[in-house]
Amino acid sequence: MIAALLLAFALAMDAFAVALTQGARFRPGLAGTATIALTFGVFQAVMPLIGWGIGYAAFAYIEAVDHWIAFALLTFLGVRMLGGHVGEDEASHALTGRALLVAGVATSIDALAAGITLPTLSIAPLTAVALIGIVTAIMSAGGVALGRIAGDRWGEWAERAGGVILIALGCKILAEHTGFL
Repeated sequence: MIAALLLAFALAMDAFAVALTQGARFRPGLAGTATIALTFGVFQAVMPLIGWGIGYAAFAYIEAVDHWIAFALLTFLGVRMLGGHVGEDEASHALTGRALLVAGVATSIDALAAGITLPTLSIAPLTAVALIGIVTAIMSAGGVALGRIAGDRWGEWAERAGGVILIALGCKILAEHTGFL
């Protein structure tokens, strides 16, 4: 359960960073905040569900090396987040309508790849997916609110923290499956 919660927080960091910037720059009201939070939460829940389906279909073929695949995918995603790849385009314009849907997809692409690793966690995939969506929605709402108060200087930090968490989670999965933990 702790691994799933860490995964949820790490995956939510992209959405949090964008939401934080949206709050700082555009100061959306309650309806705008709820729309951003729900959009990001739904996309972050649906994308790993799709990834899990892909991983589940291939799990029998890759079971012997699943921990290496999980490690590689999570490390790759973490390194990308450390580089600050998400947030600039999505945060530069007020997110409404089609732009919000595009931002929802853009901030959840990593969740698709991470979903492939769900069979390696010791938690039911549907529970993990629900947790990812709920955590993302809560963090996105909090990001908008915090952005309204603190400005957009924390968005980059949040995304990098998510990257570190993903890399650590990948290392944990590898260590557990190879007998080091």
